[in-house]
Amino acid sequence: MNLRQTLDCLPRDARDTLWLLFVIAWVIAPQAGILPLWAGLLAAGLLLWRGWLAWTGRPLPGRWTVGALLVLAAVGALFTYRTILGRDAGVTLIVVLLALKMLELRARRDALVVFFLGFFTMLSNFFFSQSLSTAAAMLVALLGLLTALVNAHMPVGRPPLMQAFRIAGAMALLGAPIMAALFMLFPRMAPLWGVPGDTMAGRSGLSGVLKVGNIAELALDDSVALRVRFDDLAAPPQSELYFRGPVFGSFDGVEWHALTYRGAPPSGAAANLRVHGAPVRYEVTLEPHQQPWLLLLDAAVDKPVLAGMESSMTQDLQWLANRPITDMLRYRAQSYTGFTYGPDTLTASLRAYTELPAGFNPRTWALARQMRSELQTAPGSTRDSAWALVQAALTRLRTGGYVYTLEPGVYGLHGADEFWFDRRQGFCEHIAAAFVVLMRALEIPARIVTGYQGGDRNPVDGFWTVRQSDAHAWAEVWIAGRGWVRVDPTSAVSPGRTGAFERLRTPRGAFATAVDTVISPGLVHSLRAVWEAANNRWNQWVLNYTQSRQLDLLKALGFASPDWQDLTMVLGILIAAAALGAMAWSLCERNRQDPWLRLLARTRQRLAHAGLALPETLPPRAIAQQVRDRFGARSAALADWLLRLERLRYAPRAETGLHQLRREFRRLPWPAAPKS
Repeated sequence: MNLRQTLDCLPRDARDTLWLLFVIAWVIAPQAGILPLWAGLLAAGLLLWRGWLAWTGRPLPGRWTVGALLVLAAVGALFTYRTILGRDAGVTLIVVLLALKMLELRARRDALVVFFLGFFTMLSNFFFSQSLSTAAAMLVALLGLLTALVNAHMPVGRPPLMQAFRIAGAMALLGAPIMAALFMLFPRMAPLWGVPGDTMAGRSGLSGVLKVGNIAELALDDSVALRVRFDDLAAPPQSELYFRGPVFGSFDGVEWHALTYRGAPPSGAAANLRVHGAPVRYEVTLEPHQQPWLLLLDAAVDKPVLAGMESSMTQDLQWLANRPITDMLRYRAQSYTGFTYGPDTLTASLRAYTELPAGFNPRTWALARQMRSELQTAPGSTRDSAWALVQAALTRLRTGGYVYTLEPGVYGLHGADEFWFDRRQGFCEHIAAAFVVLMRALEIPARIVTGYQGGDRNPVDGFWTVRQSDAHAWAEVWIAGRGWVRVDPTSAVSPGRTGAFERLRTPRGAFATAVDTVISPGLVHSLRAVWEAANNRWNQWVLNYTQSRQLDLLKALGFASPDWQDLTMVLGILIAAAALGAMAWSLCERNRQDPWLRLLARTRQRLAHAGLALPETLPPRAIAQQVRDRFGARSAALADWLLRLERLRYAPRAETGLHQLRREFRRLPWPAAPKS
């Protein structure tokens, strides 16, 4: 006996329970990597236990067992999160409660609670991800829950699940227009859940603090950081695509931090940005990263065009929003790849960029003294030729056997010394940090800039995709008469990193290697491009449908200066029109019923009110006989009316006679209702 035959032989309660368990498992599955390990194992164990009970027909556990498990889950959530409030703790408890509720699924009320918890858990998946794949999975979950709900309202017999699925699908299609109207016009509000902390350590990406040397191996993260669409068909070369993020100017020997001033910045600290050449106009779709950083192409003079946010530029050209980016954000900007900035002459503010903590990297200090001595003795050189020292350091990186790698090992306390003299390998953070330490030892103002460099153009939709794996660190040095100058020491070690845009790749596992031997890499690349283009459309038209776009829609409908009140009015009008349309459809369906049968049904209702309940299968002649037997001679007019109603069923011009009988129906001497 196969599985389908076995399921057909199960009692209906067992079959329906197994279906509901499958749907709930589908709803919970996307949160497997988000829930604490104990919560995921507990939920899975409870669902498997409930499935085994349904399969074997065994009784459900007692309330004391369920109560003990509930207390255990609450204690686990309190121990894990130090609270039972908030997004993460709340979702964990909801998932466990949903699984526990299946253990006391005894009555119709319990089933309704399970359905409502299932719908809420389905929505909670969007607290963590709003991607196209999550939306598709939750659409399947919605149809599954609706199927189970419809099936629960079909208590008689053993209706097939496919019948309930068709009804659920029809309900979803009927509700789709209302859903679309609510999506388009319901006023946008901020999210109701909290935001996660910064958990970027150990993976490629940006962070608010740069700690070099404590990561032995860097795992490349291919998730999308931002997407860019350039207005012109010809985008700047990949080697010029530097998207600026946090700038680090303060070093304590272990960590790099942003340089902050007490009070107002010192005199001469202004950005003094000067641009030249044609501007590059583009639009950015920035993924949420829980920080206020706005990633713009170096360098932007004017504010990016944001919806509902303010932005400002720091003295080191970094653009910041007035609040963290917790949702996908789209903005337009204009940048110049040709620019200079910073003071032309040495100022007091620049001295902070030459400071190094005492007692760290002594061999790098010695290397700096050696380089200065060599520069002084070189023919035609000058003592203050800072740019010549920069070029000497880059030459050392090109010719000294230095390697760009994702697995440099753990560095010790003197990280710059280890890089320059011992390991001679690292990824961009190691290279940039060691370079800046050497520049400061040479008394050249220098700092580290982080952000993203490069990107991939999607041939399907023309958007440039910048990933977390494109995160990069480079240096800026101050040169008299030129200001701050970008220097990318990683390009000296590995020119392909920024020139030919060659990325290091994390070693592939056995499964990925086997897939590459079966499926053409070109096909995989094409499928990925199509998927990312579809995901980008989802981001642009659904996730990034902001209030400003709602108001733009109203402007297109003729509103001069729309606001949220206009949105509410239009939405109310649409809902009222939908309600009136539903009423008209209901009346139309009612009129489509056979008027003769409808009049006969009204007759049975009046007689049932008088105490004579009759089955629907009786014809008018049999009803007339029942009326005579029950009410006697005083019902003669009613019995005669029923006989004429039966003859009219087969009359050639029934509509005229039916209209007459309908008028007589109101004047008939109906029997009185029995006294209680």
